[in-house]
Amino acid sequence: MNIFMIEIKAHRKSLIIWCIAMLFMVGAGMSKYEVFSTSGQSINDVMDKLPKVVQAIFGIGVFDLSKASGFYGILFLYLVLMTTIHAVMLGANIISKEERDKTTEFLMAKPISRDKVITAKLLAALVNIIILNIVTLISSIFIVGYFSKGESVNSDIGILMVGMFILQLIFMFIGTALAAVSKKPKTAPSVATGILLTAYLLSTVIDINTKLESLKYFTPFKYFEAKNLMANGSFEPVFVILSVLIIAVLLCATYVFYRKRDLNV
Repeated sequence: MNIFMIEIKAHRKSLIIWCIAMLFMVGAGMSKYEVFSTSGQSINDVMDKLPKVVQAIFGIGVFDLSKASGFYGILFLYLVLMTTIHAVMLGANIISKEERDKTTEFLMAKPISRDKVITAKLLAALVNIIILNIVTLISSIFIVGYFSKGESVNSDIGILMVGMFILQLIFMFIGTALAAVSKKPKTAPSVATGILLTAYLLSTVIDINTKLESLKYFTPFKYFEAKNLMANGSFEPVFVILSVLIIAVLLCATYVFYRKRDLNV
């Protein structure tokens, strides 16, 4: 029984929907840039008039919004939010769905170890997030490039997509670890999504109140911000190391707790 292919087929339709949604989001977002850029009114002047709290929430104030790359920097925040929601739900669901669907007994009756089961599921989840990332990358390069009017944007988009991929991995493994630990598989996706939204809200609060800057290490959304990646053209080593450690711990937790838990049938 090829669990990897079963999982790929099981998530095929949802992956297509997510890919279409990301394509639409990039297209719709950059079309707004086109409207602003042809209106004759400076988009930077318009955004500067917004309250500082609103600017912080929407990521405004650090980008030159008269450029396609600057506008994409703001849009990237929402692309990350979408792809990490997909990753965390995918991670939680791909581990817990047998218990949720009452098919655990069928799976465990097969001559295959739990480690092989979990490995196949994780590989299938990884393929899903890679595909979604690539679709976002390609659509961003073509759509932002179309509106850029000769501005070089590919390098900025490339580094942002790498950062987004690392965040996808972090939240995917948050989902898998929670599903492996949880005794109630139906709650794992909602708890995992709750953690993600809490992390996102924390990053927003930090932007609003700079006195809370020290809390940035507790929310992955601060690790790979567009404003830093696009300005520096590189990753901060401390956040890369922290991301690797988080992923490693969550990966180990997924295997360890899935081996030990009593599966519901």
